Amino acid sequence: MIGLPLPSAVNPMMYADNFALLQLILTIPVVFLGRSFFTVGFKTLFKGHPNMDSLVALGTSAAVVYSLYGTVMILSGDASFTEALYYESAAVILTLITLGKYFEAVSKGKTSEAIKKLMGLAPKNAIVLRNNKEIEIPVDAVQLEDVIIVKPGEKIPVDGVLIEGSTSIDESMLTGESIPVEKKIGDNVIGASINKNGSFKFKATKVGKDTTLSQIIKLVEEAQGSKAPIAKMADKISGVFVPIVIVLSLLSGLAWYYLGQESWIFALTITISILVIACPCALGLATPTAIMVGTGKGAENGVLIKSGDALETTHKIKTIVFDKTGTITEGKPKVTDVVTSKNIRENDLLRLAASAEKGSEHPLGEAIVNGAEERGLKLVKTDYFEAIPGHGIEVSIEGSTLLLGNKKLMDDRKISLGDLGKASDKLAEQGKTPMYISKDGNIAGIIAVADTIKQNSKQAIKKLHSMGIEVAMITGDNKRTAQAIAKQVGIDRVLSEVLPEDKASEVKKLQVGGKKVAMVGDGINDAPALAQANIGIAIGSGTDVAVESADIVLMRSDLMDVPTAVELSKATIKNIKQNLFWAFAYNTLGIPVAMGVLHLFGGPLLNPMIAGAAMSFSSVSVLINALRLKKFKPSSVE
Repeated sequence: MIGLPLPSAVNPMMYADNFALLQLILTIPVVFLGRSFFTVGFKTLFKGHPNMDSLVALGTSAAVVYSLYGTVMILSGDASFTEALYYESAAVILTLITLGKYFEAVSKGKTSEAIKKLMGLAPKNAIVLRNNKEIEIPVDAVQLEDVIIVKPGEKIPVDGVLIEGSTSIDESMLTGESIPVEKKIGDNVIGASINKNGSFKFKATKVGKDTTLSQIIKLVEEAQGSKAPIAKMADKISGVFVPIVIVLSLLSGLAWYYLGQESWIFALTITISILVIACPCALGLATPTAIMVGTGKGAENGVLIKSGDALETTHKIKTIVFDKTGTITEGKPKVTDVVTSKNIRENDLLRLAASAEKGSEHPLGEAIVNGAEERGLKLVKTDYFEAIPGHGIEVSIEGSTLLLGNKKLMDDRKISLGDLGKASDKLAEQGKTPMYISKDGNIAGIIAVADTIKQNSKQAIKKLHSMGIEVAMITGDNKRTAQAIAKQVGIDRVLSEVLPEDKASEVKKLQVGGKKVAMVGDGINDAPALAQANIGIAIGSGTDVAVESADIVLMRSDLMDVPTAVELSKATIKNIKQNLFWAFAYNTLGIPVAMGVLHLFGGPLLNPMIAGAAMSFSSVSVLINALRLKKFKPSSVE
């Protein structure tokens, strides 16, 4: 060891043969443990596609072979070869490179923590109702259509639909939403979420690999294992870089031997040093580690990125197209305004309208009933009911005749809107659907129903604008309604009255000139557009088809996660570029020194062992830089 006296039995000045043999014995296990470098390195070299392992294999093989020659000469009685032993260089080089690989494995482990936590969320057993008996079975044995019983505080074993009881469920581990979600009969429940209160029964709809949790794990694993174009670029660079280095190392060694009149030992030292210092291990780590950390960080923030390609492309997005219904808006119509004539109160009008629509399957009718229930209004039975196709309904209630429907119904029955005409026009301009109510032949009021805007839609679009991204909206709605919604949230471009099958072609038009376009949607009708876009972003609460067609899934169904995905992509690409710079910086600075440029002017030579340390330090620095991504936090809206 450096700085400590050697035992006399292996002192190279006294027992050179013992010294050489001890080094050989200590080197053999290191070479054996690092044998993969040789098998892979030489295999790719002989195939004409040398890579980073080829450099390691050549450098360490040269050191070991020359040292074996030196050992034979020492055993033959020539003690002068003691200074020509490079066993320690080969051993240290392999050890330091393996250390770099270890750090890579550690970084993989750290970025896979999210996956491990997700896998640990699923309960091991489930209580299933079979033949009217409750039996406990392993989760893996649960079958589709099984009825499962969940008690308060228990984890839900698999995905399903609630069929008996009601409860509130903590889904924060999957969606990031801290507030428990109220569940009633007919609602979906997610495996691994926690039942907060109330026992209930549910029917299994997804088991095994099909559950939401399993799909999330699969998405994250696929993303971390995928290779982005920038990673492929690094591989291409390595394919050119490695042969150049090999040629440089051979030419430098030969030049020092023939032109510089130096010894074989000196020439070999130069050759080995170049091969080792140039080994671009850091180049190989630069991209995968950053992508793994980036995708893992995305999962933490409820943004599931399916591939490294998607993670890289997202930062180039210039236009983002949002579907309207269910994406920018809630997707469920609600009562927004109740306008009445002078002789009736708001609540009375809403109560009568809701009583008339009770049991209606029409979305607008359901919205009016829900609006009345939210106000706690007591509904009454109708004495007479008649549906008027394409117009509305006519009912008899509390001794009065009511008409509920569109403007056509009022016109057909010769009912004047009077002073409510202006209010009707104003509501329509705001993108709301007016429902007209008349009582005993006179206009009684208007109830406006609209698909309300999601809480964070306006904030998300504002944030995207601050990032220099154009925002468009695509919808099948009429132009007036679409423009009204766009105006409320600050949309730049509106594509209205677009049929589902035409959405993909509209996205394609925006891609003219190579412009990168992202599409955000939630429905089956969005799937082709999601696939057509450079980046498809699906709302987590959307359909399975939309989620499968997308490159990125927003688990929290929060549009603020769209700018988060873009920011994460930018941060990851920036990190990769920093890593590539450091990888090449070490190589570029180290190669001339290893070639002996400093020695020409009286400076020192680069020892192969120091070259190995410098090369491994570049790998470690790249890994540490990649792990800085774990500190990523989405910025707030200014």
